[in-house]
Amino acid sequence: MVRYCEFDWEQWAPVERATLMFVIRDGHILLIHKKRGLGAGKINGPGGRLDPGESSSECAVREMQEEVCVTPKNIRLCGELQFQFIDGHSIHGLVYRGDDLEGEMQETDEANPFWCPLDQIPYGDMWMDDRLWFPLMLSDRYFIGRFLFDGDWMLGCEIIPKDGIPDTPPF
Repeated sequence: MVRYCEFDWEQWAPVERATLMFVIRDGHILLIHKKRGLGAGKINGPGGRLDPGESSSECAVREMQEEVCVTPKNIRLCGELQFQFIDGHSIHGLVYRGDDLEGEMQETDEANPFWCPLDQIPYGDMWMDDRLWFPLMLSDRYFIGRFLFDGDWMLGCEIIPKDGIPDTPPF
């Protein structure tokens, strides 16, 4: 079995690129009960894989529109997530955050959205890594998170807080 301390993150190349999008306003965060795909049954933010020719910010907006029927406003990049699964799958995800939204949230085949008070985030129903990087995202502090998973189980991790936000997203 691969151990986190033996993994070469400098040579790491993801199989997929994806985004997550969170809207935070009035002391609440927009979360979803994910219904299908990777992480089905967990609570997360709207997100998904980049389409060919799409920027990461366009992906974050599109995924929120598709999953909960709203458009996030005033979005900004908050962090990077690098996931390696021991089965060989890997994802490089960018985390975006918005301050408001347009439209009326609706449940879809992919997600059931809900507003959650910031002091009641249900980390026990989320991916194991979320409790580690959410505080940085919530405080608008840029970060890089690296995680090694065996299915739903996190085998190791590293959170690297950064000063400032990159001028351009990594993808």
